[in-house]
Amino acid sequence: MQHDLASQGWGSRVDQYDIIDKHTQSGLELVEKYVKFVKERTEIEQNYAKQLRNLTKKYNPKRGCKEEQECRFSNHQSFLDILNEMNDYAGQRELIAENMMMNICIELTKYLQELKMERKTHLSEAKKAQQSLESTYKQLDSSKKRFEREWREADKAAQYAEKTDQDINATKADVEKAKQQANMRTHIAEECKNDYAAQLQKYNKEQSQFYFSDMPLIFNKLQDMDERRVRKLAQGYVLFSDTERHVMPIIGKCLEGVTKAGTNVNERNDSIALIEQYKSGFERPGDLDFEDYSQGINRASSDSSLGTLGTPKGPLELLGKNRSKPFWLFSKKSKLSPSPSSLTTLSTPPAPSPANGPPSPKFGRDPLSYCLKEINKTVKPRISSFRTLGRTPTVTEDFGHLPPEQRRKRLQQKLDDIGKELQKEVDQSAALEKMKDVYEKNPQMGDPASLSPQINQTAQNVERLRGEFNKYEVMDSPLLATVMYCMPCSHIRISIFIIKHMCVSPSSPDGTHSEEGTPDPSQAIYAEFDDDFEEEEEELVAPIGQCTAMYNFPGASEGTITMQEGEVLSVVEEDKGDGWTRVRRANGNEGYIPTSYVSISLSK
Repeated sequence: MQHDLASQGWGSRVDQYDIIDKHTQSGLELVEKYVKFVKERTEIEQNYAKQLRNLTKKYNPKRGCKEEQECRFSNHQSFLDILNEMNDYAGQRELIAENMMMNICIELTKYLQELKMERKTHLSEAKKAQQSLESTYKQLDSSKKRFEREWREADKAAQYAEKTDQDINATKADVEKAKQQANMRTHIAEECKNDYAAQLQKYNKEQSQFYFSDMPLIFNKLQDMDERRVRKLAQGYVLFSDTERHVMPIIGKCLEGVTKAGTNVNERNDSIALIEQYKSGFERPGDLDFEDYSQGINRASSDSSLGTLGTPKGPLELLGKNRSKPFWLFSKKSKLSPSPSSLTTLSTPPAPSPANGPPSPKFGRDPLSYCLKEINKTVKPRISSFRTLGRTPTVTEDFGHLPPEQRRKRLQQKLDDIGKELQKEVDQSAALEKMKDVYEKNPQMGDPASLSPQINQTAQNVERLRGEFNKYEVMDSPLLATVMYCMPCSHIRISIFIIKHMCVSPSSPDGTHSEEGTPDPSQAIYAEFDDDFEEEEEELVAPIGQCTAMYNFPGASEGTITMQEGEVLSVVEEDKGDGWTRVRRANGNEGYIPTSYVSISLSK
């Protein structure tokens, strides 16, 4: 039965020891070769992932650079999304390399060492069995040769005794001696014969054990070892593909992210974002009136000329000392301010606007002097050319290099940042005070005096940030005057209010304004228009839609109205770009509210 089992495996090929030895060695070398192949594959994956990461890092914008500022546009943001997806893709390639190294290379290397030890043990057992059989065979051969030699000597001794016995000249003693010698040789030969027979029996038994039991068993063990090696190697082959297949869904999501980034590009929104980003709040200049010098009529500027508060002036007169320079219709700052001497101080500036909100849409009771004073501070009395638009303006702390609308946004952003930092310092100060109180009550936990430097530093930081907050809040308040001065014609109500309170004399010969003088007759049209407007003001304007409050608004500034979350109000006037919407309650009260605080639904 055992022989039948052996005949089904390598045990039936005990005469192929050298072939089995080479075959098992070749199998182990194949495992080593595959491990080396996978290692090189992991190096390729790691290098590929590294190159991808370097590529994404190369094209990612640096913090604070121009490209980062352009990320508000969908096409720029989509490119950043693609870079992020490729960075994640690189991470999946690294994961493939790591899993292949752990699950294939390391596992197979460890298993290969075990196979080498097992193979060495089996081959050692086979060598011992073979050496034992060879030793038994040598003993058999030695006993056989001794038996052969002793048998020849015994045969010679017997022949000599017989010859001596037939010799008539031999004495009886010689005959007896020859016979004794022959008997002794025969006895020795018999013993050698018996020993040879025993050695032969032993060898045959060991040979049978060697060929039918020991070696088949060893070869079958080698066969089992080699089959396990092949099975383990096959698993390594499968892992080679499964490792990559397992991350394919994530890689697919990365590629889907790239596709989504492409579909998220919205050219219309990008155009609108560009408008919002660089919206200055300035109005485009109107047409210039024809100046007929042949009729002796005084030169007059167009109604749209900015800064013409007294006697109308032409653009060359407004330029003053810059008459020799070219006159350009458009500029980055084309708003011209009148001389401060021509303005009558009527009231103090309005209170600062609430933090984290747009400036109040209403002035104080008499805002004219403050309004024009701030315009005179922030707007240069000259018209620059298109060529100056391409130049980088000098960045100032109050963002005075920016147009009013952009400056207002930047100041509000600065207020938000300082407010957050201030709140952080206040929280830290409160935490330090609590810790100091705990230390005072429990001295074993710490020394209260050790916290004094931190508390003092935090207090200094709070005072510094409060000063900065107040400074930027004061900077933010005058912007309302500038923005209102540059409002569209839809804000004619406020423009008329400003013009109504103006009392400016004609220009002096040197281009300055006198503090006192008679109003210009050309301003009569404004007074007439104002009278008509006041009559229309008595009638309530029909609502153009409704809005729902998303947040509470205190309405602390003049011209605003209090609003509670969830309250429904009627929209009387849309937001004209200044961040405020005019609404009306059911009781007839009207006022301005922040546009970002409500959800507006306009009537079609």
